[in-house]
Amino acid sequence: MNVRADSFKALEQKGPKATEGGLLGHQGSMSPFMPGDVNEKMRFIFNLRSGRGGRNARLLPRLRQFIVARALDADLVITEGPGHATVLALDAVRNGCGRVIAVGGDGTVNEVAQALRHTPAALAIVPSGSGNGLARHLRLPPEPLAALTLAVGEASSIRPYDTGTVNGIPFFNAMGLGLDAEISRRFNHLIRRGLPAYFRTTVAALAKCRPEPCAIAAADRSEKGDFLFVAVANSDQYGNGAIVAPGARADDGLLDLIGVRPVGPVGAAFLAARMFLGTFDRSSRVLRIRGTRFHIQRLAPQIVHTDGEVHPAAAALDVSVHPGSLKIVVP
Repeated sequence: MNVRADSFKALEQKGPKATEGGLLGHQGSMSPFMPGDVNEKMRFIFNLRSGRGGRNARLLPRLRQFIVARALDADLVITEGPGHATVLALDAVRNGCGRVIAVGGDGTVNEVAQALRHTPAALAIVPSGSGNGLARHLRLPPEPLAALTLAVGEASSIRPYDTGTVNGIPFFNAMGLGLDAEISRRFNHLIRRGLPAYFRTTVAALAKCRPEPCAIAAADRSEKGDFLFVAVANSDQYGNGAIVAPGARADDGLLDLIGVRPVGPVGAAFLAARMFLGTFDRSSRVLRIRGTRFHIQRLAPQIVHTDGEVHPAAAALDVSVHPGSLKIVVP
Protein backbone atom coordinates (compact mmCIF):
# COMPACT_ATOMS: atom_id res chain seq x y z
CA MET A 1 0.00 0.00 0.00
CA ASN A 2 1.50 3.29 -1.07
CA VAL A 3 1.48 5.83 1.76
CA ARG A 4 3.18 8.77 0.10
CA ALA A 5 1.01 11.73 -0.91
CA ASP A 6 1.20 13.26 -4.37
CA SER A 7 3.74 16.04 -4.54
CA PHE A 8 3.05 19.38 -2.88
CA LYS A 9 3.57 21.14 -6.23
CA ALA A 10 1.17 18.86 -8.11
CA LEU A 11 -1.55 19.41 -5.53
CA GLU A 12 -1.16 23.17 -5.75
CA GLN A 13 -1.31 23.15 -9.55
CA LYS A 14 -3.83 20.41 -10.31
CA GLY A 15 -5.62 19.59 -7.06
CA PRO A 16 -5.71 15.78 -7.59
CA LYS A 17 -6.51 13.39 -4.83
CA ALA A 18 -3.45 12.51 -2.80
CA THR A 19 -4.40 9.11 -1.53
CA GLU A 20 -2.95 6.09 0.13
CA GLY A 21 -3.69 3.75 -2.76
CA GLY A 22 -6.93 5.60 -3.58
CA LEU A 23 -10.18 5.47 -1.62
CA LEU A 24 -10.12 2.83 1.07
CA GLY A 25 -13.84 2.64 1.75
CA HIS A 26 -16.86 0.94 0.21
CA GLN A 27 -20.03 2.42 -1.21
CA GLY A 28 -23.44 2.06 0.34
CA SER A 29 -22.66 2.22 4.07
CA MET A 30 -24.46 4.57 6.42
CA SER A 31 -22.27 7.06 8.28
CA PRO A 32 -22.78 6.87 12.07
CA PHE A 33 -22.09 10.59 12.25
CA MET A 34 -25.32 12.22 11.02
CA PRO A 35 -28.71 10.55 10.53
CA GLY A 36 -29.29 10.17 6.81
CA ASP A 37 -25.75 11.19 5.89
CA VAL A 38 -24.76 8.39 3.49
CA ASN A 39 -21.14 7.82 2.48
CA GLU A 40 -19.61 10.89 4.04
CA LYS A 41 -16.20 11.28 2.46
CA MET A 42 -13.27 11.81 4.79
CA ARG A 43 -9.61 12.64 4.51
CA PHE A 44 -7.00 11.84 7.16
CA ILE A 45 -4.07 14.27 7.06
CA PHE A 46 -1.16 12.80 8.96
CA ASN A 47 1.98 14.60 10.14
CA LEU A 48 4.56 11.90 10.85
CA ARG A 49 6.90 14.50 12.40
CA SER A 50 4.51 15.63 15.15
CA GLY A 51 4.90 14.49 18.72
CA ARG A 52 7.74 12.80 20.51
CA GLY A 53 10.22 10.11 19.67
CA GLY A 54 8.69 8.56 16.54
CA ARG A 55 5.35 7.88 18.20
CA ASN A 56 3.47 8.91 15.06
CA ALA A 57 5.41 6.43 12.92
CA ARG A 58 4.09 3.69 15.20
CA LEU A 59 0.57 5.10 14.86
CA LEU A 60 0.55 4.87 11.04
CA PRO A 61 -0.15 1.11 10.71
CA ARG A 62 -2.89 1.36 13.33
CA LEU A 63 -4.50 4.15 11.33
CA ARG A 64 -4.38 2.09 8.13
CA GLN A 65 -6.01 -0.85 9.91
CA PHE A 66 -8.67 1.43 11.40
CA ILE A 67 -9.71 2.82 8.00
CA VAL A 68 -9.92 -0.60 6.37
CA ALA A 69 -11.65 -2.31 9.31
CA ARG A 70 -14.47 0.25 9.30
CA ALA A 71 -14.72 0.33 5.50
CA LEU A 72 -14.56 4.12 5.58
CA ASP A 73 -15.00 6.22 2.45
CA ALA A 74 -11.68 7.83 3.30
CA ASP A 75 -8.19 8.49 2.07
CA LEU A 76 -4.98 8.93 4.01
CA VAL A 77 -2.36 11.52 3.06
CA ILE A 78 0.95 12.33 4.68
CA THR A 79 2.32 15.85 4.90
CA GLU A 80 5.65 16.62 3.28
CA GLY A 81 6.55 19.94 4.91
CA PRO A 82 5.27 23.25 6.30
CA GLY A 83 2.04 24.41 4.67
CA HIS A 84 1.35 21.07 3.00
CA ALA A 85 -1.52 20.19 5.35
CA THR A 86 -3.39 23.32 4.23
CA VAL A 87 -3.00 22.34 0.56
CA LEU A 88 -4.20 18.81 1.30
CA ALA A 89 -7.20 20.10 3.26
CA LEU A 90 -8.16 22.56 0.51
CA ASP A 91 -8.04 19.68 -1.95
CA ALA A 92 -10.26 17.62 0.38
CA VAL A 93 -12.88 20.37 0.48
CA ARG A 94 -12.79 20.71 -3.33
CA ASN A 95 -13.34 16.95 -3.61
CA GLY A 96 -16.40 16.96 -1.37
CA CYS A 97 -15.02 15.64 1.92
CA GLY A 98 -17.43 16.34 4.74
CA ARG A 99 -14.85 15.73 7.40
CA VAL A 100 -11.09 16.26 7.45
CA ILE A 101 -9.15 14.58 10.25
CA ALA A 102 -5.91 16.20 11.39
CA VAL A 103 -3.53 13.65 12.93
CA GLY A 104 -0.79 15.67 14.60
CA GLY A 105 -0.18 18.54 16.98
CA ASP A 106 -1.39 22.13 17.18
CA GLY A 107 0.64 23.16 14.13
CA THR A 108 -1.00 20.46 12.00
CA VAL A 109 -4.42 21.35 13.36
CA ASN A 110 -3.76 25.00 12.50
CA GLU A 111 -2.80 24.20 8.91
CA VAL A 112 -5.81 21.95 8.31
CA ALA A 113 -8.24 24.34 10.02
CA GLN A 114 -7.07 27.24 7.84
CA ALA A 115 -8.58 25.46 4.85
CA LEU A 116 -11.83 24.57 6.62
CA ARG A 117 -12.82 27.99 8.00
CA HIS A 118 -16.15 29.19 6.56
CA THR A 119 -16.74 25.90 4.69
CA PRO A 120 -19.28 23.09 5.27
CA ALA A 121 -16.47 20.63 6.08
CA ALA A 122 -15.84 19.73 9.71
CA LEU A 123 -12.45 19.39 11.41
CA ALA A 124 -11.75 16.29 13.49
CA ILE A 125 -8.58 15.98 15.56
CA VAL A 126 -6.51 12.97 16.54
CA PRO A 127 -4.05 14.63 18.94
CA SER A 128 -0.52 13.32 18.56
CA GLY A 129 1.65 16.38 19.14
CA SER A 130 3.73 17.46 22.10
CA GLY A 131 1.20 19.86 23.67
CA ASN A 132 -2.20 19.35 22.00
CA GLY A 133 -3.63 22.56 23.45
CA LEU A 134 -6.86 22.81 21.44
CA ALA A 135 -7.55 19.07 21.74
CA ARG A 136 -7.16 19.24 25.50
CA HIS A 137 -9.42 22.29 25.69
CA LEU A 138 -12.10 20.42 23.71
CA ARG A 139 -11.62 17.38 25.99
CA LEU A 140 -10.81 15.07 23.11
CA PRO A 141 -9.54 11.62 24.12
CA PRO A 142 -5.72 11.39 24.17
CA GLU A 143 -5.65 7.68 23.33
CA PRO A 144 -5.35 7.22 19.53
CA LEU A 145 -8.05 4.57 19.03
CA ALA A 146 -10.58 6.50 21.11
CA ALA A 147 -9.73 9.72 19.26
CA LEU A 148 -10.06 7.99 15.88
CA THR A 149 -13.39 6.48 16.85
CA LEU A 150 -14.68 9.90 17.88
CA ALA A 151 -13.24 11.55 14.76
CA VAL A 152 -15.19 9.35 12.35
CA GLY A 153 -18.48 10.04 14.06
CA GLU A 154 -19.10 7.45 16.75
CA ALA A 155 -20.60 9.15 19.85
CA SER A 156 -19.66 12.57 18.49
CA SER A 157 -21.32 15.78 17.35
CA ILE A 158 -20.37 18.79 15.25
CA ARG A 159 -20.31 22.20 16.86
CA PRO A 160 -19.32 25.64 15.56
CA TYR A 161 -16.24 27.18 17.20
CA ASP A 162 -14.61 30.59 17.02
CA THR A 163 -11.35 31.32 15.26
CA GLY A 164 -8.99 34.28 15.50
CA THR A 165 -6.75 36.23 13.17
CA VAL A 166 -3.74 38.43 13.78
CA ASN A 167 -3.04 40.73 10.84
CA GLY A 168 -5.05 38.25 8.76
CA ILE A 169 -3.12 35.15 9.89
CA PRO A 170 -5.52 32.57 11.37
CA PHE A 171 -5.09 30.97 14.78
CA PHE A 172 -7.32 28.54 16.60
CA ASN A 173 -5.82 28.05 20.04
CA ALA A 174 -3.61 31.07 20.80
CA MET A 175 -1.23 33.66 19.37
CA GLY A 176 1.48 35.51 21.17
CA LEU A 177 4.42 37.89 21.06
CA GLY A 178 7.51 38.63 23.13
CA LEU A 179 8.70 35.74 25.29
CA ASP A 180 5.74 33.66 24.08
CA ALA A 181 6.89 33.87 20.46
CA GLU A 182 10.57 33.37 21.34
CA ILE A 183 9.77 30.14 23.21
CA SER A 184 7.88 28.88 20.16
CA ARG A 185 10.80 29.79 17.89
CA ARG A 186 13.26 27.85 20.02
CA PHE A 187 10.91 24.93 20.65
CA ASN A 188 10.32 24.41 16.93
CA HIS A 189 14.03 23.73 16.43
CA LEU A 190 14.12 20.92 18.99
CA ILE A 191 14.32 17.30 17.92
CA ARG A 192 13.13 15.89 21.25
CA ARG A 193 10.02 17.58 22.61
CA GLY A 194 7.64 17.20 25.53
CA LEU A 195 7.03 19.04 28.80
CA PRO A 196 10.62 18.79 30.18
CA ALA A 197 11.99 20.19 26.91
CA TYR A 198 9.42 22.98 27.04
CA PHE A 199 10.53 23.94 30.55
CA ARG A 200 14.19 24.00 29.54
CA THR A 201 13.37 26.10 26.49
CA THR A 202 11.34 28.54 28.59
CA VAL A 203 14.17 29.02 31.10
CA ALA A 204 16.71 29.62 28.32
CA ALA A 205 14.41 32.09 26.52
CA LEU A 206 13.58 33.89 29.76
CA ALA A 207 17.28 34.53 30.40
CA LYS A 208 17.63 36.29 27.03
CA CYS A 209 14.23 37.94 26.50
CA ARG A 210 13.61 41.54 27.56
CA PRO A 211 10.25 43.21 28.24
CA GLU A 212 8.75 45.00 25.26
CA PRO A 213 6.84 48.32 25.40
CA CYS A 214 3.30 47.82 24.09
CA ALA A 215 0.13 49.88 23.79
CA ILE A 216 -2.96 47.68 23.96
CA ALA A 217 -6.41 48.88 22.93
CA ALA A 218 -9.74 47.08 23.21
CA ALA A 219 -13.27 48.38 22.71
CA ASP A 220 -13.60 49.81 26.21
CA ARG A 221 -10.10 49.72 27.65
CA SER A 222 -6.51 50.66 26.87
CA GLU A 223 -3.24 49.81 28.58
CA LYS A 224 0.37 50.88 28.08
CA GLY A 225 3.51 49.45 29.58
CA ASP A 226 6.35 46.98 29.33
CA PHE A 227 5.28 43.37 28.87
CA LEU A 228 7.33 40.20 29.02
CA PHE A 229 4.79 38.68 26.69
CA VAL A 230 1.29 39.24 25.38
CA ALA A 231 -0.91 36.32 24.31
CA VAL A 232 -4.39 36.27 22.87
CA ALA A 233 -6.16 33.00 23.62
CA ASN A 234 -9.16 31.38 21.99
CA SER A 235 -9.05 28.41 24.38
CA ASP A 236 -7.93 28.26 27.99
CA GLN A 237 -4.53 26.60 27.58
CA TYR A 238 -1.30 26.21 25.66
CA GLY A 239 -1.23 22.44 26.12
CA ASN A 240 0.10 19.93 28.65
CA GLY A 241 -2.28 21.44 31.20
CA ALA A 242 -0.68 24.92 31.13
CA ILE A 243 -3.76 27.11 31.66
CA VAL A 244 -2.96 30.63 30.42
CA ALA A 245 -6.56 31.94 30.34
CA PRO A 246 -8.61 30.14 33.00
CA GLY A 247 -12.25 29.80 32.03
CA ALA A 248 -11.77 30.90 28.42
CA ARG A 249 -14.00 29.16 25.87
CA ALA A 250 -13.52 28.63 22.16
CA ASP A 251 -17.25 29.05 21.47
CA ASP A 252 -18.19 32.25 23.32
CA GLY A 253 -17.50 34.78 20.56
CA LEU A 254 -14.66 36.35 22.59
CA LEU A 255 -10.89 36.25 22.80
CA ASP A 256 -8.87 36.61 26.01
CA LEU A 257 -5.81 38.87 25.98
CA ILE A 258 -3.19 38.03 28.61
CA GLY A 259 -0.28 40.39 29.23
CA VAL A 260 2.54 39.56 31.65
CA ARG A 261 4.47 42.46 33.16
CA PRO A 262 8.17 42.09 33.97
CA VAL A 263 9.09 39.62 36.71
CA GLY A 264 12.35 38.25 38.07
CA PRO A 265 13.34 34.57 38.20
CA VAL A 266 11.43 33.92 41.44
CA GLY A 267 8.34 35.70 40.15
CA ALA A 268 8.53 33.72 36.91
CA ALA A 269 8.64 30.46 38.87
CA PHE A 270 5.54 31.46 40.84
CA LEU A 271 3.74 32.42 37.63
CA ALA A 272 4.63 29.06 36.08
CA ALA A 273 3.16 27.30 39.11
CA ARG A 274 0.01 29.40 38.83
CA MET A 275 -0.35 28.38 35.19
CA PHE A 276 -0.56 24.71 36.16
CA LEU A 277 -2.80 25.47 39.15
CA GLY A 278 -5.31 27.37 37.02
CA THR A 279 -4.77 30.69 38.84
CA PHE A 280 -2.51 32.45 36.34
CA ASP A 281 -4.74 35.50 35.87
CA ARG A 282 -4.99 36.15 39.62
CA SER A 283 -1.44 37.47 39.78
CA SER A 284 -0.99 41.23 40.04
CA ARG A 285 1.62 40.91 37.26
CA VAL A 286 -0.95 39.59 34.79
CA LEU A 287 -3.28 41.76 32.71
CA ARG A 288 -6.42 40.15 31.32
CA ILE A 289 -8.90 41.71 28.88
CA ARG A 290 -11.77 39.96 27.14
CA GLY A 291 -13.03 41.26 23.83
CA THR A 292 -13.71 40.73 20.15
CA ARG A 293 -10.91 42.94 18.79
CA PHE A 294 -7.54 44.13 20.05
CA HIS A 295 -4.96 46.49 18.64
CA ILE A 296 -1.40 45.98 19.90
CA GLN A 297 1.23 48.56 19.02
CA ARG A 298 4.89 47.66 19.44
CA LEU A 299 7.99 49.76 18.86
CA ALA A 300 9.21 47.73 15.89
CA PRO A 301 8.37 44.68 13.78
CA GLN A 302 9.03 41.44 15.63
CA ILE A 303 7.98 37.82 15.40
CA VAL A 304 4.63 36.47 16.58
CA HIS A 305 3.43 32.90 16.86
CA THR A 306 0.08 31.42 15.88
CA ASP A 307 -0.56 28.05 17.54
CA GLY A 308 3.19 27.67 17.99
CA GLU A 309 4.14 28.51 14.39
CA VAL A 310 6.38 31.60 14.13
CA HIS A 311 5.95 34.45 11.61
CA PRO A 312 7.54 37.88 11.10
CA ALA A 313 4.96 40.57 11.81
CA ALA A 314 4.56 44.34 11.68
CA ALA A 315 4.87 46.56 14.76
CA ALA A 316 1.08 47.08 14.71
CA LEU A 317 -1.04 44.00 15.32
CA ASP A 318 -4.80 43.76 14.81
CA VAL A 319 -6.38 40.73 16.44
CA SER A 320 -10.00 39.75 15.77
CA VAL A 321 -12.39 36.92 16.61
CA HIS A 322 -14.51 35.22 13.96
CA PRO A 323 -17.42 33.61 15.83
CA GLY A 324 -18.59 30.16 14.83
CA SER A 325 -16.38 30.08 11.74
CA LEU A 326 -15.06 26.52 12.11
CA LYS A 327 -17.00 23.28 12.57
CA ILE A 328 -15.27 20.77 14.86
CA VAL A 329 -16.10 17.18 15.75
CA VAL A 330 -16.31 16.90 19.55
CA PRO A 331 -17.65 14.40 22.11
